[in-house]
Amino acid sequence: MKYTFFGMNFEVFALERFQSIWEHKVAWNLAESGVHPLRVEELIDSKGDRQAVMSLPLGYPQTNGTPELRASIASMYPGASPAHVLVTNGGSEANLITLMHLVQPSDQLVVMMPNYMQVRGLGRALQAEVRQWTLSEGANKNQPRWAPDLDALRALVTERTRAILICNPNNPTGARLTASELDEICRIAARSGAWVVSDEIYRGAELDGVETPTAWGRYERVIVTSGLSKAFALPGLRIGWVVAPPALIDELWGVHDYTTIAPGAINDRLARIALAPERRELLLARTRGILRTNYPTLKRWIERRAAALTHVPPEAGAIAFVRYSHRIGSTRLVERIRDEQSVLVVPGDHFEMDGFLRIGFGCDPELLVPALERIGQVLDSVDAGTTHPAHAR
Repeated sequence: MKYTFFGMNFEVFALERFQSIWEHKVAWNLAESGVHPLRVEELIDSKGDRQAVMSLPLGYPQTNGTPELRASIASMYPGASPAHVLVTNGGSEANLITLMHLVQPSDQLVVMMPNYMQVRGLGRALQAEVRQWTLSEGANKNQPRWAPDLDALRALVTERTRAILICNPNNPTGARLTASELDEICRIAARSGAWVVSDEIYRGAELDGVETPTAWGRYERVIVTSGLSKAFALPGLRIGWVVAPPALIDELWGVHDYTTIAPGAINDRLARIALAPERRELLLARTRGILRTNYPTLKRWIERRAAALTHVPPEAGAIAFVRYSHRIGSTRLVERIRDEQSVLVVPGDHFEMDGFLRIGFGCDPELLVPALERIGQVLDSVDAGTTHPAHAR
């Protein structure tokens, strides 16, 4: 099924539709890729902040984001200023307006896979030639990681390549690119003058506490998209942003005028509170604390089922991409887990990687163990072959 909008044919965004339908109907939701969200009262913990929000006029804010918010965002990217920042309604709008502006029919896009599938769907709707660049689980068994094949990227990028789209840290694998890998991606892009569009919405949610290198500042044609949904545990604020050269930001602002016009006034104000330097560090520390508390629980559960389940340990984000050998397709398996045990996880099919499940572990720690036990009950009732057909070579 496809949807037509302004002459563009959009594929059904399977992941988002699946989550939207089911996430509020199940007892245990492990489909989320962020951590348990903050309450407003946790974010606004001073009388002054509460009074400022309660007295805020509900008019239109500055449509590209208030100067104060853009300054806070710019401070996270070396050398950036408020002129380098456009505030959007979530990271999804940041990706949308970036690709709407950059991409013309017949342009070529190289998309890291697996990935948040919005960008590939947008590329196809914009009639670009989409080339997929796939991460591999790597050959080093002592230090397993989902790694980029830079030789494969060199072969995919041509003079027609308009942009290389990466997700770092990566959804759904939880992998992160190194500084040297980012430098090489930028060098490859520079050969043809392609843009590097780096979705960095999980940056700050690292299990080891070491912030993921940003692509920003490594090449004059880098665009970063991000937001408060994942690492900051504030998805309901719907605050995202684009960081790019000022001339491009002005052009993207023009596209933004035709989409959502402006962020909400309250959202902008709460985002400024969240990104004040001391508060920002507290929010990220909270996120990393949840990850470090919950991931060992998930890891032990996987290891107890080592005959049928394996995974590459995630480096960032509240997600693990778990390979299973049970002889059942991932969509059907997830349906059974949902229908029989009221637990929601994401099928690998939604990333075109059958034989995997994306399991979120950013929930309340007290909910994780019973949810995993219920998944295990379904797995125990399914034939566990030595190899899932999707993994056979």
